[in-house]
Amino acid sequence: MEMFSASIFLSYHNGLYNTLGHKLRFPQGKKAQFVTVMGIIGVMNDTPLVIGIAGGSGSGKTTVAQAILNRVGADRIAYLQHDSYYKDLSGLPPTLRRDVNFDHPNSLETELLIKHVEALRNHQAVEVPIYDFSTDSRTDRTYTVASRGVILVEGVLIFVEPELRKLFDVKLFVDADADIRFIRRLRRDITERGRSTESVIKQYEATVRPMHLEFVEPSKRYADVIIPEGGHNVAALDMVVARIESLLK
Repeated sequence: MEMFSASIFLSYHNGLYNTLGHKLRFPQGKKAQFVTVMGIIGVMNDTPLVIGIAGGSGSGKTTVAQAILNRVGADRIAYLQHDSYYKDLSGLPPTLRRDVNFDHPNSLETELLIKHVEALRNHQAVEVPIYDFSTDSRTDRTYTVASRGVILVEGVLIFVEPELRKLFDVKLFVDADADIRFIRRLRRDITERGRSTESVIKQYEATVRPMHLEFVEPSKRYADVIIPEGGHNVAALDMVVARIESLLK
Protein backbone atom coordinates (compact mmCIF):
# COMPACT_ATOMS: atom_id res chain seq x y z
CA MET A 1 0.00 0.00 0.00
CA GLU A 2 1.40 3.39 -0.93
CA MET A 3 2.29 5.50 2.11
CA PHE A 4 3.55 9.00 2.70
CA SER A 5 5.17 10.46 5.81
CA ALA A 6 4.83 13.69 7.72
CA SER A 7 7.03 15.12 10.45
CA ILE A 8 4.78 15.91 13.35
CA PHE A 9 4.22 17.92 16.50
CA LEU A 10 1.12 19.43 15.00
CA SER A 11 3.19 20.14 11.89
CA TYR A 12 0.20 19.49 9.59
CA HIS A 13 -1.92 21.94 11.57
CA ASN A 14 0.40 24.94 11.91
CA GLY A 15 3.65 24.23 10.07
CA LEU A 16 5.80 23.60 13.17
CA TYR A 17 8.27 20.75 12.85
CA ASN A 18 9.34 18.35 15.53
CA THR A 19 13.04 18.25 16.40
CA LEU A 20 13.02 14.60 17.49
CA GLY A 21 12.93 13.26 13.96
CA HIS A 22 9.98 10.96 14.60
CA LYS A 23 7.59 10.24 11.79
CA LEU A 24 3.89 9.52 11.48
CA ARG A 25 2.92 7.63 8.34
CA PHE A 26 -0.52 8.23 6.86
CA PRO A 27 -2.08 5.74 4.42
CA GLN A 28 -2.63 7.47 1.09
CA GLY A 29 -5.82 9.55 1.18
CA LYS A 30 -6.35 9.13 4.95
CA LYS A 31 -4.54 12.20 6.31
CA ALA A 32 -7.42 14.63 5.95
CA GLN A 33 -9.79 12.08 7.48
CA PHE A 34 -7.57 11.74 10.58
CA VAL A 35 -7.29 15.48 10.98
CA THR A 36 -11.06 15.89 10.70
CA VAL A 37 -11.90 13.09 13.11
CA MET A 38 -9.32 14.12 15.71
CA GLY A 39 -10.83 17.56 15.94
CA ILE A 40 -8.50 19.99 14.14
CA ILE A 41 -11.51 20.68 11.98
CA GLY A 42 -15.02 19.44 12.61
CA VAL A 43 -17.16 19.30 15.74
CA MET A 44 -17.71 16.34 18.03
CA ASN A 45 -21.36 15.38 18.50
CA ASP A 46 -22.98 13.64 21.45
CA THR A 47 -21.85 10.18 20.35
CA PRO A 48 -18.54 9.13 21.93
CA LEU A 49 -15.47 9.03 19.71
CA VAL A 50 -14.21 5.45 19.28
CA ILE A 51 -10.45 5.02 18.81
CA GLY A 52 -8.85 1.68 17.97
CA ILE A 53 -5.18 0.94 18.69
CA ALA A 54 -3.82 -2.15 16.93
CA GLY A 55 -0.39 -3.58 16.19
CA GLY A 56 1.63 -6.75 16.59
CA SER A 57 2.20 -8.43 19.93
CA GLY A 58 4.88 -6.41 21.75
CA SER A 59 4.65 -3.45 19.37
CA GLY A 60 3.85 -0.97 22.15
CA LYS A 61 0.06 -0.73 21.80
CA THR A 62 -0.57 -0.90 25.52
CA THR A 63 2.18 1.66 26.16
CA VAL A 64 0.49 4.05 23.75
CA ALA A 65 -2.92 3.41 25.32
CA GLN A 66 -1.58 3.90 28.86
CA ALA A 67 0.18 7.11 27.83
CA ILE A 68 -3.12 8.44 26.46
CA LEU A 69 -4.96 7.40 29.64
CA ASN A 70 -2.33 8.96 31.91
CA ARG A 71 -2.12 12.23 30.03
CA VAL A 72 -5.78 12.73 29.18
CA GLY A 73 -7.13 11.16 32.37
CA ALA A 74 -8.49 7.65 32.87
CA ASP A 75 -11.74 9.13 34.20
CA ARG A 76 -12.38 10.71 30.80
CA ILE A 77 -11.88 7.60 28.66
CA ALA A 78 -13.62 4.21 28.50
CA TYR A 79 -10.81 1.70 27.95
CA LEU A 80 -11.30 -1.84 26.60
CA GLN A 81 -8.62 -4.45 25.84
CA HIS A 82 -9.30 -7.24 23.37
CA ASP A 83 -7.25 -9.58 25.61
CA SER A 84 -10.08 -9.48 28.16
CA TYR A 85 -12.33 -11.27 25.68
CA TYR A 86 -10.46 -14.55 25.21
CA LYS A 87 -12.86 -17.49 25.15
CA ASP A 88 -13.17 -19.51 28.33
CA LEU A 89 -11.22 -22.78 28.04
CA SER A 90 -11.87 -24.04 31.57
CA GLY A 91 -13.86 -26.94 30.13
CA LEU A 92 -10.85 -28.26 28.23
CA PRO A 93 -8.21 -30.50 29.83
CA PRO A 94 -4.81 -28.76 30.27
CA THR A 95 -3.25 -30.95 27.58
CA LEU A 96 -5.78 -29.69 25.02
CA ARG A 97 -5.53 -26.05 26.13
CA ARG A 98 -1.85 -26.08 25.21
CA ASP A 99 -2.83 -26.86 21.61
CA VAL A 100 -5.18 -23.87 21.26
CA ASN A 101 -3.99 -21.15 18.88
CA PHE A 102 -4.40 -18.01 21.02
CA ASP A 103 -3.13 -15.83 18.19
CA HIS A 104 -5.98 -16.69 15.82
CA PRO A 105 -9.10 -14.45 15.70
CA ASN A 106 -11.28 -17.44 16.62
CA SER A 107 -9.72 -17.60 20.10
CA LEU A 108 -11.45 -14.34 21.05
CA GLU A 109 -15.10 -13.59 21.74
CA THR A 110 -15.09 -10.54 19.52
CA GLU A 111 -18.89 -10.58 19.32
CA LEU A 112 -19.04 -9.62 23.00
CA LEU A 113 -16.50 -6.84 22.51
CA ILE A 114 -18.62 -5.47 19.64
CA LYS A 115 -21.71 -5.48 21.89
CA HIS A 116 -19.76 -3.64 24.58
CA VAL A 117 -18.47 -0.95 22.21
CA GLU A 118 -21.99 -0.43 20.86
CA ALA A 119 -23.38 -0.17 24.41
CA LEU A 120 -20.73 2.38 25.40
CA ARG A 121 -21.53 4.41 22.28
CA ASN A 122 -25.14 4.45 23.52
CA HIS A 123 -23.99 5.76 26.92
CA GLN A 124 -24.49 2.43 28.70
CA ALA A 125 -22.00 0.89 31.15
CA VAL A 126 -20.66 -2.62 30.43
CA GLU A 127 -19.31 -5.52 32.50
CA VAL A 128 -15.93 -6.61 31.11
CA PRO A 129 -14.78 -10.19 31.76
CA ILE A 130 -11.55 -10.87 33.66
CA TYR A 131 -9.33 -13.49 32.03
CA ASP A 132 -6.72 -15.55 33.92
CA PHE A 133 -3.78 -16.12 31.58
CA SER A 134 -2.03 -18.47 34.00
CA THR A 135 -4.89 -21.00 33.68
CA ASP A 136 -6.19 -19.99 30.22
CA SER A 137 -9.68 -19.50 31.61
CA ARG A 138 -12.20 -16.71 32.12
CA THR A 139 -12.92 -16.01 35.78
CA ASP A 140 -16.42 -15.50 37.16
CA ARG A 141 -15.53 -11.90 37.98
CA THR A 142 -16.04 -8.77 35.87
CA TYR A 143 -15.28 -5.07 36.15
CA THR A 144 -17.48 -2.15 35.17
CA VAL A 145 -16.56 0.30 32.42
CA ALA A 146 -18.74 3.40 32.19
CA SER A 147 -19.35 5.30 28.97
CA ARG A 148 -17.15 8.35 28.38
CA GLY A 149 -16.64 10.93 25.67
CA VAL A 150 -13.85 8.78 24.20
CA ILE A 151 -13.83 4.98 23.92
CA LEU A 152 -10.33 3.50 23.54
CA VAL A 153 -10.07 -0.09 22.29
CA GLU A 154 -6.70 -1.84 22.15
CA GLY A 155 -5.72 -5.23 20.73
CA VAL A 156 -3.63 -7.15 18.24
CA LEU A 157 -6.53 -8.29 16.05
CA ILE A 158 -9.10 -5.49 16.36
CA PHE A 159 -8.71 -4.37 12.74
CA VAL A 160 -9.13 -7.93 11.42
CA GLU A 161 -12.85 -8.28 12.17
CA PRO A 162 -14.95 -6.12 9.76
CA GLU A 163 -17.89 -5.69 12.17
CA LEU A 164 -15.60 -4.40 14.90
CA ARG A 165 -13.45 -2.35 12.55
CA LYS A 166 -16.39 -0.32 11.26
CA LEU A 167 -17.13 0.92 14.80
CA PHE A 168 -13.83 2.84 14.98
CA ASP A 169 -13.83 6.52 14.11
CA VAL A 170 -10.03 6.59 14.26
CA LYS A 171 -7.73 3.62 13.69
CA LEU A 172 -4.13 3.81 14.96
CA PHE A 173 -1.59 1.08 14.17
CA VAL A 174 1.51 0.86 16.36
CA ASP A 175 4.50 -0.48 14.43
CA ALA A 176 7.77 -2.00 15.66
CA ASP A 177 10.49 -4.30 14.32
CA ALA A 178 9.91 -8.05 14.76
CA ASP A 179 12.93 -8.58 17.04
CA ILE A 180 11.81 -5.80 19.39
CA ARG A 181 8.29 -7.22 19.51
CA PHE A 182 9.56 -10.70 20.33
CA ILE A 183 11.80 -9.51 23.18
CA ARG A 184 8.95 -7.50 24.71
CA ARG A 185 6.55 -10.45 24.44
CA LEU A 186 9.12 -12.79 26.00
CA ARG A 187 9.57 -10.51 29.01
CA ARG A 188 5.82 -9.96 29.43
CA ASP A 189 4.80 -13.60 29.21
CA ILE A 190 7.45 -14.68 31.70
CA THR A 191 6.85 -11.94 34.28
CA GLU A 192 3.11 -11.34 33.92
CA ARG A 193 1.66 -14.62 32.63
CA GLY A 194 3.80 -17.25 34.35
CA ARG A 195 5.19 -18.75 31.14
CA SER A 196 8.58 -20.39 30.68
CA THR A 197 11.13 -19.12 28.15
CA GLU A 198 10.85 -22.36 26.19
CA SER A 199 7.04 -22.17 25.98
CA VAL A 200 7.13 -18.54 24.82
CA ILE A 201 9.64 -19.33 22.06
CA LYS A 202 7.66 -22.40 20.99
CA GLN A 203 4.42 -20.40 20.81
CA TYR A 204 6.11 -17.58 18.90
CA GLU A 205 7.40 -19.98 16.25
CA ALA A 206 4.21 -22.05 16.04
CA THR A 207 1.48 -19.38 16.08
CA VAL A 208 2.55 -15.81 16.94
CA ARG A 209 4.73 -15.18 13.89
CA PRO A 210 2.52 -17.07 11.38
CA MET A 211 -0.65 -15.36 12.63
CA HIS A 212 1.07 -11.96 12.57
CA LEU A 213 1.94 -12.47 8.91
CA GLU A 214 -1.52 -13.83 8.05
CA PHE A 215 -3.73 -11.43 9.99
CA VAL A 216 -1.99 -8.57 11.81
CA GLU A 217 0.36 -7.23 9.16
CA PRO A 218 -2.35 -7.16 6.45
CA SER A 219 -4.70 -5.32 8.82
CA LYS A 220 -2.28 -2.39 8.84
CA ARG A 221 -3.83 -1.22 5.57
CA TYR A 222 -7.01 -0.25 7.43
CA ALA A 223 -5.18 2.19 9.72
CA ASP A 224 -5.76 5.91 9.49
CA VAL A 225 -2.38 6.56 11.12
CA ILE A 226 0.66 4.32 11.63
CA ILE A 227 2.84 5.16 14.65
CA PRO A 228 6.39 3.78 14.43
CA GLU A 229 8.24 3.08 17.70
CA GLY A 230 5.06 2.98 19.77
CA GLY A 231 5.23 4.66 23.17
CA HIS A 232 8.72 5.96 22.43
CA ASN A 233 7.32 8.18 19.66
CA VAL A 234 6.76 11.19 21.90
CA ALA A 235 5.88 13.48 19.01
CA ALA A 236 3.09 11.19 17.80
CA LEU A 237 1.68 10.89 21.32
CA ASP A 238 1.76 14.66 21.72
CA MET A 239 -0.41 15.08 18.65
CA VAL A 240 -2.89 12.32 19.50
CA VAL A 241 -3.28 13.50 23.11
CA ALA A 242 -3.70 17.12 22.04
CA ARG A 243 -6.48 16.18 19.64
CA ILE A 244 -8.33 14.06 22.20
CA GLU A 245 -8.11 16.80 24.81
CA SER A 246 -9.46 19.34 22.32
CA LEU A 247 -12.50 17.12 21.76
CA LEU A 248 -13.17 16.76 25.46
CA LYS A 249 -13.16 20.49 26.21
